[in-house]
Amino acid sequence: MSTSKVKYLGNLRTESTHLQSGATILTDAPTDNHGRGKAFSPTDMLANSLATCMLTVMGIKAETLGVDFTGATADVTKIMGTEPRRVTGIKVVLNMGIAADEKTKTILERTAFTCPVHFSLHPKIEKDITINWL
Repeated sequence: MSTSKVKYLGNLRTESTHLQSGATILTDAPTDNHGRGKAFSPTDMLANSLATCMLTVMGIKAETLGVDFTGATADVTKIMGTEPRRVTGIKVVLNMGIAADEKTKTILERTAFTCPVHFSLHPKIEKDITINWL
């Protein structure tokens, strides 16, 4: 079964529909590549996926540890290269918003690096990850 359906809307914009939930995501080409930049670009979504994946797997592990880090945030920076135009780096700063003991921090930090997106990204994409705790 398909995961999503993507429709080109014109003017360098797409709409993706998640088939299981019906949720939608719009993308626009970025302003530095003929677009309007009025939504995530496809490469923005790639970079953002790393942060969302890391927080998700950390959340799964945190539930088993009885830890709630609801409200944690991630700042994501995408670095683009040329020739060919591609993502060359992703910087993620996770702000956990909680104080945790060293054992819990270690478990959750190691878990973050096991997320499927992290393993799926090409090794040439530099991943600069920082995790901040209170």
